[in-house]
Amino acid sequence: MIYLSTRERVRERVRSLEFELNKMMPKQKQGCSAFLPLLLICSALATLPLTSTAVANNSYVVIFDAGSSGSRVHVFSFDTDLNLVPIGNDLELFLQTKPGLSAYASDPKLAAASLKPLLSAAEGAVPPQLRGSTPVKVGATAGLRLLKGNASEQILQAVRDLLKGSSELKSKPEWVSVLDGIQEGAFQWVTINYLLGNLGKRFPNTVGVVDLGGGSVQMAYTISAKHARKAPKPSDPKDSYIKKLALKGAKYNLYVHSYLNYGLLAARAEILKVAKTTGSSCILNGFHGSYKYGGVEYKASASSAGSNMDSCRRECIKALKINSTCIHPKCTFGGIWNGGGGPGKRNLYVASFFFDRAADAGFIDRSQPASKARPADFKTAADRACATKLNEAKSRYPTVQTDDLPYICMDLVYQFTLLVDGFGLDPQQEITLVKQVKYQNSLVEAAWPLGSAVEAAASPSVLEPLIKRMELYAN
Repeated sequence: MIYLSTRERVRERVRSLEFELNKMMPKQKQGCSAFLPLLLICSALATLPLTSTAVANNSYVVIFDAGSSGSRVHVFSFDTDLNLVPIGNDLELFLQTKPGLSAYASDPKLAAASLKPLLSAAEGAVPPQLRGSTPVKVGATAGLRLLKGNASEQILQAVRDLLKGSSELKSKPEWVSVLDGIQEGAFQWVTINYLLGNLGKRFPNTVGVVDLGGGSVQMAYTISAKHARKAPKPSDPKDSYIKKLALKGAKYNLYVHSYLNYGLLAARAEILKVAKTTGSSCILNGFHGSYKYGGVEYKASASSAGSNMDSCRRECIKALKINSTCIHPKCTFGGIWNGGGGPGKRNLYVASFFFDRAADAGFIDRSQPASKARPADFKTAADRACATKLNEAKSRYPTVQTDDLPYICMDLVYQFTLLVDGFGLDPQQEITLVKQVKYQNSLVEAAWPLGSAVEAAASPSVLEPLIKRMELYAN
């Protein structure tokens, strides 16, 4: 027996939802549906003919990444050994839409409805007889965290209601939540080590991860069981430094910490707070304006002397609270335990804004999925950026958005300071700046949703139905 998820069926479902959403939306917001042609193109990935044997041996997981700039859905398929199985011509079905859920703060039902086309196309990628056992999870990040009052929870509840009432996929209320930084960091670690083929190996053979987002930065790496037992105990168990993982037959003690307000965009605000009233040494000469983050506006003007690498670094060190009291054997910054170091931290993969700014500065090739670099490369790039005047910046950094140009010196100095003074890396230590990882014959995004999917696929709620199906087909 052959099961088909046809292109036309997915298209018709998306078209009908486009019509429905445009009726629901005020006229001024109907432009949001402009993303739908992209959905129609991407939905072709969901047209795999599957044999009954393939259906029996594979499991599916659907992950929604509800970010501040938009909503994205990832559909992954795994075999019994937790290896990715292609969906169409790629290793995942990936769709996205803008704006994000937080743009509908005053209308939770409309926020949930904005996910309908993504949900419909994702369901089309999952064979009908597997939908009831296929988990769908929604992880909201920075955008919803910033909403006032109970707007965030109202949107999440509307999404839960949508999944319960309109989806054949398996959902639970707790699977729709705001993802905290620790979860995000752990999932990012799982993603990169999974794609590198490290899961199942001893912990010294894994790599550490530093992920610099807009609002927070996460560090995650494995430590020995001995060091894990000595980890400081926080007052709130949810803030534990250690997350225990069991993946591909191996157990890991993952040190993970998320530094809220120290993502690249949030850190700009922290640096401006400590800058002198006469201006910041991190702002390009010629800029006098303001910077808005988290609903707060900060004065952002160049100092009379212009931007300067060394002076800017001093401002970054103050913002990071490098000299805060440390009650542990060793700290990173802000009095946070550093995890103790060890072989799990020896090989670091550094992601997100680190990759982007390095590419903007020109010391790595943006077209390559990953590149080797050193923290010192950020310093060299920062020296050059800080010597640049605002009216020269666009020609020197053509890939940087206009609104970000005044902060190119600040961003690069902050990244160097974060790596060296914050996380204690040697300036000459080799690190890997990563955007994608080659897996089989495909390039896969080095992002947290795959890590979440791997954890879900390894859970008993997914494995047990898969085993039962295999036994059924074997008989």
